Amino acid sequence: MTSLRELREDPDIRAEAAALRGADDAIEEAVSVVEPEDVVPLNVVSFSHRPTPQTRAMVEQIGGIEKLRKMTASFYEKAFADPHLDQFIRVHGDHHGERFAAWIAEKLGDAGRPWTRERAQRGRCPFSAHGHRIEDAHDRSSAHFAAWHSPKRANEDWGEHFKLDDCRVWMRLHFWALRDAGLADTPFGKYYVRFIAHFVSVYERSAPPFARESLRWSADPANIAAYLECGRRMPDVMGLPLGLALETLPEDERDYSGSGADDPAWPYELRAPAVE
Repeated sequence: MTSLRELREDPDIRAEAAALRGADDAIEEAVSVVEPEDVVPLNVVSFSHRPTPQTRAMVEQIGGIEKLRKMTASFYEKAFADPHLDQFIRVHGDHHGERFAAWIAEKLGDAGRPWTRERAQRGRCPFSAHGHRIEDAHDRSSAHFAAWHSPKRANEDWGEHFKLDDCRVWMRLHFWALRDAGLADTPFGKYYVRFIAHFVSVYERSAPPFARESLRWSADPANIAAYLECGRRMPDVMGLPLGLALETLPEDERDYSGSGADDPAWPYELRAPAVE
């Protein structure tokens, strides 16, 4: 589990805070148009993801932020209907998908900085839960703090941070939305599963090795049918200890090194030209 302090100190989240203050120009550098390669390496500099001309081209190739909005709207439709994920979401609304799409677009190089612009204009709306006053989401760290303290959560779980099973359910549904949008087998989709594996690590350090399995899950209609028949629950994931969960993965998908290793494992094993 990751603490709020660790979230705020994460290099990607710190870069996002700097962008909101107008102090980061990394996105502005990634504005040239190129043809995306079939497999684009993650560009992670000092533990923080940076956009490249290739990532920006991938987003343009799939139809830009409008296509991302369709994907994220589909994801939230699934998440709202999932009784496990929905407990983390205090209120429903289109703003969830809009913000998520804007975040993805900006992280991949949208020079218009749609997520930073939206955050700069977003109002604050504190809420109360279990006798405590909680600040509403205004960035990623506060968004996840609010999710941990959602009034929908049971008393015994209230305030608990994300665990491996939470992340696996989230990734399966999110990559199902990616697949429904027709993006799973595109250069964007191949990059995106690596991208999510990088970012999910800040919420639960053991989660990245499960990203590829989470993508494969929705490729089998039998998995989706079983999920729906179980009342949109995933008993094969919930409460499974890490050791047993790892045993369900292919052996070559069980290791995770992080981006700082001398010989990093997936999703960092492909070296990208540095974009400072």
